[in-house]
Amino acid sequence: MLVRKTRGFLCLSRIMKKLPYGISDYERIIEDNYYYVDKTNYIELLENLAEPYIMFLRPRKFGKTLFASVLENYYDINKKDKFKKLFNNTYIGENPTQLKNSYYILRFNFSGIDTKNEETTIRGFKKEVASSIELFVNSYKLDFYINNDDEAENILDNLFKAFRIQKQDKKIYVIVDEYDHFANELLGFKSDHFKNLISKNGKVRKWYEILKKGTESVVDRIFITGVAPITLDSMTSGFNIGSDKTQDLRFNEMMGFTKEELEKLMVDQEIQKDEQEKLFPIMKENYNGYKFSIKASKKVYNSNMCLYFLNEYITYRAIPEKLVDVNIASDYNKIGNMLTLCKNENRLDIIEATVLGEKIQTDIVQKFNPSIEFGEKELVSMLYYLGYLTIDGERLGRAELKIPNQVMREIYADYFLKMLENDTNLKINEKDYNEVLEQMALEGKIDKIIEIMEKYLKNLSNRDFMNFDEKYIKVMFYSIAMSLDIYIVKSELELGRGYADLLLVPKDIDKDYYSIIIEFKYLKKSEENELVKKQKEAKEQIKKYSSSEEIKRIKKLNKYIIVGINDKLFVKEI
Repeated sequence: MLVRKTRGFLCLSRIMKKLPYGISDYERIIEDNYYYVDKTNYIELLENLAEPYIMFLRPRKFGKTLFASVLENYYDINKKDKFKKLFNNTYIGENPTQLKNSYYILRFNFSGIDTKNEETTIRGFKKEVASSIELFVNSYKLDFYINNDDEAENILDNLFKAFRIQKQDKKIYVIVDEYDHFANELLGFKSDHFKNLISKNGKVRKWYEILKKGTESVVDRIFITGVAPITLDSMTSGFNIGSDKTQDLRFNEMMGFTKEELEKLMVDQEIQKDEQEKLFPIMKENYNGYKFSIKASKKVYNSNMCLYFLNEYITYRAIPEKLVDVNIASDYNKIGNMLTLCKNENRLDIIEATVLGEKIQTDIVQKFNPSIEFGEKELVSMLYYLGYLTIDGERLGRAELKIPNQVMREIYADYFLKMLENDTNLKINEKDYNEVLEQMALEGKIDKIIEIMEKYLKNLSNRDFMNFDEKYIKVMFYSIAMSLDIYIVKSELELGRGYADLLLVPKDIDKDYYSIIIEFKYLKKSEENELVKKQKEAKEQIKKYSSSEEIKRIKKLNKYIIVGINDKLFVKEI
């Protein structure tokens, strides 16, 4: 407590906890007075499962490493004397389980491996194995020599043998964090290297065979976390004992923040109710929307994104101009590496559908085999695991997936523009972007963006127009508008008795910018005589949307019809 003097009276003022943005060491969070969102009730739940070897997957920046650290601190036999200090005021501190502080913790983290080539990957993998085992040996004072010239699987095997002799009835809890990190990196652009590592004689696969073998003697429990089940199928004979709880309803909220958890955090940070009412809609639009089980009712927020946002807000008492931390965006911007795995033309259909807010029905693939070419189902499932799509519902027992939030929409839009630039050998320069921005925001005009779109269309090959429709035109406009970074671009927005194609509203409602609503149509060259009919049809639709309360509330709104015929766009302002 701090003591401060106010109007002649002495008052006690609590020391406000710091936000643990970028910190994933649980012991440091507690000892250095950082705020911890209590997830320790899941320790009890995991321990009571019949399965002792658990696989749990979540997208990047969702708190996986922190949860692994919580497990490490809870079960570590060396932390017995610190239990009260570390877990005071948590669920598990008040409800300790039978196995607390009863294990020797062997923890690996494969997130920092250099994947430049196969040799650096194997070297990095071995180095992480050796350094983690060295830490284990020193922490528990084992008599064990690490031969750095030996293979990673042999080092692990020899450790298990030495531990069994020296500790006899004691058991090891193995925690593997980011087990698939290097695999994801390789698979995206060096799939041959990846296949070599997990093939029958691959170094990584052999290591997992030894880990499995360890469960017959000294390994009592395993918790493996990562992003995607890429390597599971490949390692089946090496490690086929893990129970995957990724889509288990009971663990839907184990990582990420619920709205209730965020409210408590904001109260702790002395963010007042009126401020919360201003912040929550922004955070919900950009960071919420994730659901990992078909049966789950609650959606969760990306925890790291929320901590970044609140840290910026508390520091400057203003909503951050950039809603996504550059460190987080760089992780998610690797979407192109994964999308290239799907070689067929369905890739474009998937991008168009997801960007425009449509749902995709699929059976989520639980194990990937990289030796088989990725098809549409594998790609869509991969996008779910990586957090680019999330479960939004269920139809006939199959998951319905869609983009979770605005941040992910921006990443898709950015990828689509890059793909378009690559296909047409054209790039929008800064001068053109500024002209588009000024026209749209200050005048409500779209002349410049139409000019840019027609340049793209003229540079597409005739083959590209074979399966063309209004969706492509719409995604093109959507992606350019999103890149301007001043608009919230809403697609298929329900207005009255219909769904508007696109509505652009300023992110900052205090700025006197124009909003824009657009209805899109597309005709093949052979149908161009129906142009007037299509324009009339679109005009009636916009008229219907304009009667809705949401549209009536917009003060400065311009309305447009865009009809595409091959590489020409016919624009009409209403």
